[in-house]
Amino acid sequence: MSNRENTERYLLGSRTADKWRRIGAKRRAGVALPLYSVYSAESAGVGELTDLKLLGEWCSNTGISIIQLLPLNDVGGDFAPYNSVSSFAIDPMYLTIKDIKDADVSEFIGDITRLKKKYRPLFGRVNYKIKQAKIDLLWKIYKSTRTDNITDFTSFKENNTYWLNDYAVYKVITESNPGKGWQDWDDGLKARDQLTIENFQKINFERIEFHKWMQWQLFEQLEGVKEHLVAQNILVLGDLPFLVSRESADVWSHPDYFMLHLASGAPPDMYFAMGQKWGMPPYEWNNIANDGFIYVKEKLKYAENFYDMFRIDHFVGLFRVWVSPVDDYTTPGGYMPAQEYLWEPHGRRIIEEMVNATKMLPCAEDLGTVPGCSFHVLAEYGIPGIDFQRYYKDHGGFRPPHDYRLNSAAVCSTHDSSFWVNWWQFEAGTIDEKLFDMSCEKAGIHPGHVKYCKKILFDKKKSKHGRLYWNEDITSGQLVAEILGSSPDSIHSIIYAYAESYKEKEKFLNYLGFTGDINGISIELVSKCLETINLTNSIFSIQLLQDYLSMDKELLKTIGKYNSRINTPGSVSRNNWSQILPLSLEELSELSVNESIFRITQNSERA
Repeated sequence: MSNRENTERYLLGSRTADKWRRIGAKRRAGVALPLYSVYSAESAGVGELTDLKLLGEWCSNTGISIIQLLPLNDVGGDFAPYNSVSSFAIDPMYLTIKDIKDADVSEFIGDITRLKKKYRPLFGRVNYKIKQAKIDLLWKIYKSTRTDNITDFTSFKENNTYWLNDYAVYKVITESNPGKGWQDWDDGLKARDQLTIENFQKINFERIEFHKWMQWQLFEQLEGVKEHLVAQNILVLGDLPFLVSRESADVWSHPDYFMLHLASGAPPDMYFAMGQKWGMPPYEWNNIANDGFIYVKEKLKYAENFYDMFRIDHFVGLFRVWVSPVDDYTTPGGYMPAQEYLWEPHGRRIIEEMVNATKMLPCAEDLGTVPGCSFHVLAEYGIPGIDFQRYYKDHGGFRPPHDYRLNSAAVCSTHDSSFWVNWWQFEAGTIDEKLFDMSCEKAGIHPGHVKYCKKILFDKKKSKHGRLYWNEDITSGQLVAEILGSSPDSIHSIIYAYAESYKEKEKFLNYLGFTGDINGISIELVSKCLETINLTNSIFSIQLLQDYLSMDKELLKTIGKYNSRINTPGSVSRNNWSQILPLSLEELSELSVNESIFRITQNSERA
């Protein structure tokens, strides 16, 4: 039996067989990106929904058949797509105003042109003031448009009663209370007193309807984009945030679905001794279950209008999530459920509801600290996880392509990591200096001795940007311990990091079967990396657009800068969630490197 037949037999015999039959159980290549990062000649300040049609043409020409989008949900002031103010609503900044439905925009063409000029892509970053500017213009258009006789708008409101009114009311109350979270609103609004809410809706009827109208316009455009891409045989993989912002319509309208006294996060590790506190409240799954999982089902039902597949962000959080007291940064956190034997049944119950509630194929983001039960549950359900090339190792060496999980998406990078070229230039073969210092301090090693040992252990010329590059003559973890004057057990995190990173570049080149300059970056090396990731056993190979474009000599100069990345976890910065591609979608379609991408996807037998 051929590999292709084995793949089909496995996936079509899994718990998600109906989903695989619908999209086809075959090898595919995909591209991942945040929509805000692309732009066309028609865009007004930020990537727009209709720009995805141009991206689809590029995909068709390069042999790519999956577009993976970061969340499109309406976001708050931090513009972080995984901290949304609604797990249903789409952000209005993505709307293509000139193409809105059942409205005459001819008298506003000048306004649209001014928006495009004022917020045109500059300095490689999104100017997020475009969002309010677009909403202000849409308000003018709405005020000039009769909407009470639009049948499709009426149907949209009737079909989305579960979430739409709550969202629109929440947005208008927020506008009326600038700078205040919902827990600081007047008591009647905060507690959703029925009479108070009814009076507010009467007074603010027009503005509430406006927010519903914007969501209808977004619905129409994104649904139309999906239909366009389906006609090109391109699947859309939508990203559904696992959590939602504490300051969100979801939490305000369903506070019983959340544990508001707790904050979700990540467990302690080598970088965060007390763990990470993200701020978003964990779910009260018992209450969600008691309501028949309607909250989960309605989210999937709505997303189904736009996506063929959906990415379950922080998939491991379905089994257990790390929590800590919301206002206490000193008390250590812990997993919930606390008992490990409960993790698998807890996760299975939620996953089963998800799988049965939608036609979309679920895909899992199973990175981080992964419980053992996650792997066999994913295998049983035929749900693709993520095999991350730079971390996919065994006994210190990189696993060969045939060792990748069949039910996985193989990736060179993610939105939370550096791009591949920057991992190679600035991180491969190194350990984090903060980790090293923290581990030495924990082991009781004198700071003066630590400073002296760094000169022996690390190559000063190759160590930069807070990364320490091992000297070649440090040939064992035992030697590291002897130089530091400590036992291996007391500096186990350093010993582990050494085993993972010492001569990492040499190991990676061996994995690729590539002979070349270990210290440089070349188009040939980038190409070989992408060829190898596409040849893996994984059913999907989904790469960031920047990783594909790194094969272009000129674009490599921009993408390969140290601070070039989508997001740096654990940090709050204007550089997060704002990077724009260094070329337009029209220019993207003309790149000569597109031929190389097509060759790679075809040679790896990906559709």
